[in-house]
Amino acid sequence: MINRFITATVFLCLGFQFSMAQLTTVPDGGNKRAWVGEQIGLTEVHIRYDRPAVKGRTDAIWGKLVPYGFNDPGFGTSKASPWRAGANENTVISFSTDVTIEGKALQAGEYGFHIAVYEDKCTLIFSKNHTSWGSYFYDPSEDALRVDVKQQTQNDITEFLKYEFTGQTEKSAVINLLWEKWRIPFRIETDLVNLQLASFRRELRGEKSFIPGWQSWVQAAQYCLRHNVNLEEGLKWAETAVTGTFIGESNFITLSTKAALLEKLGQTGEAAKVMQQAIPLGSVEQVHNYGRELMQKNRTSEAVDVFKKNYEKHPDTFITNVGMARALSASGSNKKALPYAEKALNQAPDGNAKKQVETMIQELSKK
Repeated sequence: MINRFITATVFLCLGFQFSMAQLTTVPDGGNKRAWVGEQIGLTEVHIRYDRPAVKGRTDAIWGKLVPYGFNDPGFGTSKASPWRAGANENTVISFSTDVTIEGKALQAGEYGFHIAVYEDKCTLIFSKNHTSWGSYFYDPSEDALRVDVKQQTQNDITEFLKYEFTGQTEKSAVINLLWEKWRIPFRIETDLVNLQLASFRRELRGEKSFIPGWQSWVQAAQYCLRHNVNLEEGLKWAETAVTGTFIGESNFITLSTKAALLEKLGQTGEAAKVMQQAIPLGSVEQVHNYGRELMQKNRTSEAVDVFKKNYEKHPDTFITNVGMARALSASGSNKKALPYAEKALNQAPDGNAKKQVETMIQELSKK
């Protein structure tokens, strides 16, 4: 009798558990669960959403299935809900750093993404509440940002709603919602330079400050140089690459980086002294490229001196013969430059280099 009671009790408990359990199935209505993401600069952007289908309802989506404006969904707490920008649960968009949406600031974080659609515009809504079901519990007091954008129409039909990234640059991208014949685009932009500098400052206080060594400090300094930002701190980073305890090294890269930053800061005399230290330490290619750089800056006499020093250290090579041809030509002596160019032609390492020297010889041969 006791055994029967125990068996019945266990069966009832199991039955209760089964009634409460929910097995994993595909989403209702054939809506496909999806996610998409991309890194914009140093910022990770992710979107999680459900993809409803048109199902033959062309021209019956906007203003009908998705009503215009804010509406009472007849369920939940909201009496004026926007569209949930997808199906089923919240569409959730996240940003790993602060961003701007169409020029308006939005802090890093996860947001419930909603859209109030109209005939002539769409109001994008980023809600601090990203855990509710759809827009049934939408509360405007939880808005983090609203932005108006203009939707666009297209000839091709997008059957299943999707988000995609286009128009990528180093620090921005356009996110597009596509469904039926509509495309709703909005631009995401990041403050890449300041984010990058903050990342350098953080990493140069950790293991990357000494592994692999001076290279990390030069990388940060050269970023400042290329972007013409944060030059004073960039110079300190360059100095650490040259003289830092355990990691500092005087080589062409560290010294030339320091010199370039000094020049940017107007300390041209000091920059010239540092480059005089760097040139003897450079490879034949590094010194030649520095001479080319000087030529591009119309600092011809300095370039000539660099090309000649490179030839003295590495005589009669393809690179230094080309350098001497450039130096003598820049000094007004094409006739003296021509033999060096002819030697370089015989030493050309590939067809492309040969063509470039042939062009040089044609120019030098002109009266």
